[in-house]
Amino acid sequence: MQDEIMVSVIVLTYNHEKYIRQALESILMQQVDFKYEVLVGDDCSTDSTPQILLEYQNKYPELFCVRLRHKNIGATKNLYELQVLARGKYLAYLEGDDYWLNNKKLQKQVN
Repeated sequence: MQDEIMVSVIVLTYNHEKYIRQALESILMQQVDFKYEVLVGDDCSTDSTPQILLEYQNKYPELFCVRLRHKNIGATKNLYELQVLARGKYLAYLEGDDYWLNNKKLQKQVN
């Protein structure tokens, strides 16, 4: 089914304002023939990371689901909660201070 989400991209972030845009843009540049979603969990950043995430969620509401934590819950719980929300057949992970170089990464992995 074409409406099914094939991949849930899970992004964990904390105080990544210098890097998060590049991370998210590397997801958006993916060339795929399937639907995917981006689940972002911010663990109570004290910089402008939450504002940047909301900007992307507002710009791409059909793609991004942002969870802003109001207190630190730690990477393990943050990851677990995003995995529970994931609707994709497959999971892909990207840290908020990292990025993908290959714009066919997700397609190659699904194939």
